[in-house]
Amino acid sequence: MAVSKKALKIAVIPGDGIGVEVMPYGIKCLEAAAQIHNLSLSFSHFDFASCAYYQKHGTMLPSDWQSTLSRFDAIYFGAVGLPDVVPDHISLWGSLLQFRRVFDQYINLRPCRLMPGVKCPLAGRQPGDIDFWVVRENTEGEYSSIGGRIFEGTEREVVTQETIMTRVGVDRVLKYAFELAQTRPKAHLTSATKSNGISITMPYWDERVRAMQARYPSVRTDKFHIDILCAHIVQKPDFFDVIVGSNLFGDILSDLGPACTGTIGIAPSGNINPEGKFPSLFEPVHGSAPDIAGQGIANPVGMIWAGQMMLEHFGFAEAAAAMLKAVENVLAEGRREVITADMGGMGNTASFGDAIEREILAMGP
Repeated sequence: MAVSKKALKIAVIPGDGIGVEVMPYGIKCLEAAAQIHNLSLSFSHFDFASCAYYQKHGTMLPSDWQSTLSRFDAIYFGAVGLPDVVPDHISLWGSLLQFRRVFDQYINLRPCRLMPGVKCPLAGRQPGDIDFWVVRENTEGEYSSIGGRIFEGTEREVVTQETIMTRVGVDRVLKYAFELAQTRPKAHLTSATKSNGISITMPYWDERVRAMQARYPSVRTDKFHIDILCAHIVQKPDFFDVIVGSNLFGDILSDLGPACTGTIGIAPSGNINPEGKFPSLFEPVHGSAPDIAGQGIANPVGMIWAGQMMLEHFGFAEAAAAMLKAVENVLAEGRREVITADMGGMGNTASFGDAIEREILAMGP
């Protein structure tokens, strides 16, 4: 997306659990980057899409949520879910999944990058060895929720759920992935498939990959079945650059990739409407973590990195690069009194977040 010349209007939704605790540090780091790079960011805060809101109102979202959020360029989202308070299928389907579908956020984008100072579970891997993107179709496919049950509770019980792939849906996620690959030095795209076992939808997916590939001759393209692809990501993650998959396969890979880099806890995610017709949403992937919520020990890197992705999406390349470099510098220093316990430190959310903010400000324009 092109650089915005106006104030970037951001809807802030902290949500539940540690989302509430890490959000202030994401905003502080965004404000630091904006100050250094002369950006105009406008934040508006909302309490809906949280279990506390559900307890008060009996719904996760107000009736006018769509018109309210449509006025914004982006949604900066913390986390949703407190299963002891509200069942997950109500909190998730009543909020985050509503945003993705109503706002046609058909791209889920996840960086898989081994950061300095993070111990990799794969032997012999160093920062720079793992640096690829997973592009996931985000609104249809295997998660289309079309199907049902009949004869429940009897011996004749039948359960069906359908995978829905449309040419529009498949082509647009492939187009996004090919165009992302074009911008990368390797210019390499890998398609996740399973056409040797899923005999209708996956051969169709492969057909559309071949058709799209013809439009991007500069991009080296290959495909792997999802099972061996998972093995290859563990065995030779440096081979990959951009991986594109259906909703289910992309979901699997977008957790496997960050896990190979040492911790899912610092990974960010973008739910993107590339055309800008609707706001895109940026979030950490660690979830609400009720087991540590309220203790002030949550790692804020995922929230900060999600903000960095937001700036990059809107074309603020220098500010985004500065935020990512600041995160890398603080991780590389690895000061135990700064970093949180999940990374072997003795620090807390405040010490970690404040250190990254100071690093951004110290880097200057």
